[in-house]
Amino acid sequence: MEAHEAAAIERAKAGDRDAFRELVERHSRGVFRLGYRMTGNSTDAEDVVQETFFRAWKQIRAFDGRAAFGSWLYRIAANHAVDLVRARGRYDSSEPAETRVALAAAGDFAQDRLVYAGQVSGRIEQAMGQLTPRERAAFVLRHFEGQSIDEICRALGLRTNAAKQCIFRAVQKLRRALKPVVEAAR
Repeated sequence: MEAHEAAAIERAKAGDRDAFRELVERHSRGVFRLGYRMTGNSTDAEDVVQETFFRAWKQIRAFDGRAAFGSWLYRIAANHAVDLVRARGRYDSSEPAETRVALAAAGDFAQDRLVYAGQVSGRIEQAMGQLTPRERAAFVLRHFEGQSIDEICRALGLRTNAAKQCIFRAVQKLRRALKPVVEAAR
């Protein structure tokens, strides 16, 4: 953890709202991306961000630093996103395809990747909808957020084998869904 972030965390624990605002500004984009990829729409992703930071503010004194602050936030965000998806009963993207691609990319992809992502976004959405909330959370954390297996275990409260199994099942389902697109591109 960077010294500036550690200092902001300590100040936030002491009740400094400006320090907490720094943490929100630093991590809100990543929490939004996670929420968006897990729920499938920007409205729910915004709700994930708001609820994550609300819960984090209420629980900041309980943060003990054993995990990275970002991992701690991702756990809160992933749990809330899973709850939203379960309450809704399904993964639901109501955004136009262009918006979905732009929001999910959030500046992370080169232009050629955006074009390819646009071509397969429908298939990915369909496949993401077939994943369980836990599989989706593990997959998003691993493949979109670049989290390690240990970080995913901490974020989702899973054992190592369970996290690996969730990721494996998610990848298998996505491969099956994308197989026609990949074969057509050959």
